[in-house]
Amino acid sequence: MAAALVSCTQASSGGGPGADVPGTSAEPAADRARGAESAGDADRAGREAPTGEDTTVPSPEPALVRDAFATLQATLGETCTPGAGDCAYFLGRVTQELTELDESMRADSKGPGHFAKPLADMKALFATLGEDRTEAHLEKHFSAIVGTRDGINTWMQDHPDDYR
Repeated sequence: MAAALVSCTQASSGGGPGADVPGTSAEPAADRARGAESAGDADRAGREAPTGEDTTVPSPEPALVRDAFATLQATLGETCTPGAGDCAYFLGRVTQELTELDESMRADSKGPGHFAKPLADMKALFATLGEDRTEAHLEKHFSAIVGTRDGINTWMQDHPDDYR
């Protein structure tokens, strides 16, 4: 509304010096009517604004299986050497990617039954890992983590409709 009023004002004032100052008409009643109309619009907008806004932050939906699998696949060319101090990032990332893929498969419209094998493999891995995500603990289970990743990759390659 304000933009329309400014453009109308500029058009009526010719856009010359003082074009940014609202014009006045020869009739003060017309000026008062314009002011009352603007105040009425502002009051109406205030009444129509939602009261008690919802401040709840919606929780994000799990990624699609194909997207979660793509990020897991991105780790296929990576590795580390347990005991060399270079595994914290790699094993943490693979574990996180597997967790996200697990969530995606469980939420997929095909249902968890379609993904029975990879979900069972991830469940076994997560049971082995427990809650401990320290580098030393993840290194201890290096073979299980990488083996689960590689097994899921092989399974997914046989199910291209799930990731293409």
